[in-house]
Parts: sequence; structure tokens; C-alpha cells
Amino acid sequence: MIGGFVRAHYDQLTEADVDALEAVMEMPDTDLADWLTGREPIPPEKETPMLVRMRTFLAR
Repeated sequence: MIGGFVRAHYDQLTEADVDALEAVMEMPDTDLADWLTGREPIPPEKETPMLVRMRTFLAR
């Protein structure tokens, strides 16, 4: 899931985006899978712009 997002946006990622992406990748895989697929809502305290951007991309 994350790989597809990165491949699609690689040329447009800023340094800040890469930092945000790295922060997302530090989250537990099982939580990420649930949040990115929409099986579970993203908890407000974890809902970063990058995570929302990734979920939106994957929902298309």
C-alpha cells in the first residue's frame, strides 16, 4: 500500500513529505492496514495530513 503511494508520488514528494512519510511508517503495520483500507477510522491523535493523503490515494 505504501509502496504504491510512494511510486505514484515520488517525483512530487518534498523533504517535509518524506519526513511525514517516515513518521507514518513508524506506526504499527496492523493499525496502518486498518486505517489505510478504511476498515477502521484513523484516531484523531494519529490523523496526520500524510496519513489522510495516503488513505485518499488508496481509496481511488
